[in-house]
Amino acid sequence: MITADSKLTQTVLDACDALACHSEVVGEITRTYLCPTTQEVHTHLGGWAGRLGMTTRIDAVGNLRSRLESKDPNAPTLYIGSHLDTVPNAGRYDGILGVVMGYALVEALGGQELPYSIEVLGFSEEEGVRFGVSFIGSRALVGTADELLAALDKEGRSVQDAIEAYGLNPQELALARLTGQSLGYLEFHIEQGPVLQDLEASVGVVSAIVGQDRLNLEFVGRASHAGTTPMHLRRDALAAAARFMVAAEDLARHTPGLVATVGIVEVKPGAGNVIPGEVHCSLDIRHEHDEVRRRALKELLDGAEREAQARQVALKVTPKMSEAATPMSGQFKALLHQAAEELELPHPELVSGAGHDAQIMAQEVPAAMLFVRSPNALSHHPDEMVNPEDVTAALRVGARFLERLAGTVGA
Repeated sequence: MITADSKLTQTVLDACDALACHSEVVGEITRTYLCPTTQEVHTHLGGWAGRLGMTTRIDAVGNLRSRLESKDPNAPTLYIGSHLDTVPNAGRYDGILGVVMGYALVEALGGQELPYSIEVLGFSEEEGVRFGVSFIGSRALVGTADELLAALDKEGRSVQDAIEAYGLNPQELALARLTGQSLGYLEFHIEQGPVLQDLEASVGVVSAIVGQDRLNLEFVGRASHAGTTPMHLRRDALAAAARFMVAAEDLARHTPGLVATVGIVEVKPGAGNVIPGEVHCSLDIRHEHDEVRRRALKELLDGAEREAQARQVALKVTPKMSEAATPMSGQFKALLHQAAEELELPHPELVSGAGHDAQIMAQEVPAAMLFVRSPNALSHHPDEMVNPEDVTAALRVGARFLERLAGTVGA
């Protein structure tokens, strides 16, 4: 039996604390793609891997990859991981916890043999902070990272430049691809929301990662004097945009599972006595079912066009991103539920409203996620938290999952 106890939990928490010290900004936790302190993180985790008898390499995009090889050279591989980069001024658990949990579960094995190899993945990039593109790390494993090499950061350096400056060779991208027989991918992650806290559950099984669309909308009317232009002759861009924004909120409130957010609004000319002539705003819309999201998006954009036409305002819509919803592996979900049930732990199923590396890995292999409660429902923030008892629960579920998965190999 694989044992995970409070001592191992403390090892996990201590590792998260230690990695939080490796920041490119003094006084906060900030670690963007291949920044200098990434090497310190690699050294810390690589040392742990060595003590566990694992072999470690850094692939062409900077992913940290530690393997515990099965004695059977033909054995399949289970991948466990998450990301090592952060948003600016982040917390210490988003992404990092999932990587550390992988090493902790190998430690929990205590030398026990499994009928499969384990590869712990510390993805170099997921957040999209430095280059405005996400999942550079996991996309390398599924063969699509080459599409991102030309993306530029604020200093005009490309992803390829960053790779070469770190001492890696982008010509070796093909060597980062998944090879051999894969069992699948498992990711532990803090929930980053309030659902598990509300349900009083330590862990939850992710059913799907939402699909999402991000767009920019530009309403162009005509700026004119606020006192001398009669209401019926106005071409108020903000009035049209405001109707759209409220419609987005109303539709999301009345559509189960839908979330819609206007997070950016820029009004020109921006004077109190001038009718707004231009409004630029964003839209972020998400749902676990693509057909629901697409239908809602069409309804919102059709409505925005009607509001614009009613005011003689031109509307331009620029799509920025569109990601399909990603259901998690039925087999892996069942094993996680079974593991939690055997441990007499509540195991609600919930949708991930945020994107994760699991959605990229799911393009190639079965993928699953186990969420760990965020007690203050706060993430991407220095006050991000986990409860030690919840980490213990997640480790125990993970250990039982490894055992149950072993029973399926060769069955």
